[in-house]
Amino acid sequence: MTLKEYGQQVVYKGIHPFIKLLIKLGITPNIITLIGLGLNFLAAIVLIYGAEMGVREDHSYVGWAGAIILFAGLFDMIDGRLARLGNMANDYGALFDSVMDRYSEMIMFLGIIYYLVSYDYFMSSLFAFIAMIGSVMVSYTRARAEGLGVNCSVGLMQRPERILIIGISAILCGVFSSLYSGNFRFMVEGIPFPLFETITIFTLPLTILAVMANITALRRLFHSKQELMKE
Repeated sequence: MTLKEYGQQVVYKGIHPFIKLLIKLGITPNIITLIGLGLNFLAAIVLIYGAEMGVREDHSYVGWAGAIILFAGLFDMIDGRLARLGNMANDYGALFDSVMDRYSEMIMFLGIIYYLVSYDYFMSSLFAFIAMIGSVMVSYTRARAEGLGVNCSVGLMQRPERILIIGISAILCGVFSSLYSGNFRFMVEGIPFPLFETITIFTLPLTILAVMANITALRRLFHSKQELMKE
């Protein structure tokens, strides 16, 4: 069992009593999916509010948004598990979940990009946009390939990994800013921009995600080509 599979089993075991309660209450997976969507809306609102009402040196809004994003990701696990354990799984539910997940992710990135642009983190906002493209294409490539009969779950940076990277890095950025300094900068003589600053705790993982997500999408494309050529 891989670390990812082990982690999933631990989470599933932890949320099992909650899922049993949802089944007794008659809560459907689609309702849980909509709650997750709403939480991502909330995360985006927190970031936009921080961009408009906060200051550049205060990254607490980033930290709170990260916590909300992680919490919303938990609901993404609950809806699928609820559908299976409650015998509520169906094709439309799977489609609804996938569509709402894409909306959730793009709304989340809207908040991130708005925040970064507002505080003149231009390059970071550019990589956030590239990360959004990669995230959508990872999911789209898999869906399109599976529509053609190809199993295409290869590669890193699937949705759980993306949510963990964004959520955890945002929380760490907020915590560092609150406990140490929101204006920390590491400068090197002759270079007009800082090599590292507080926001880098969030934007560096985001940049890595941007690169790896697009690599994953391309890997899935080439994997699908190989599988389709076998037919």
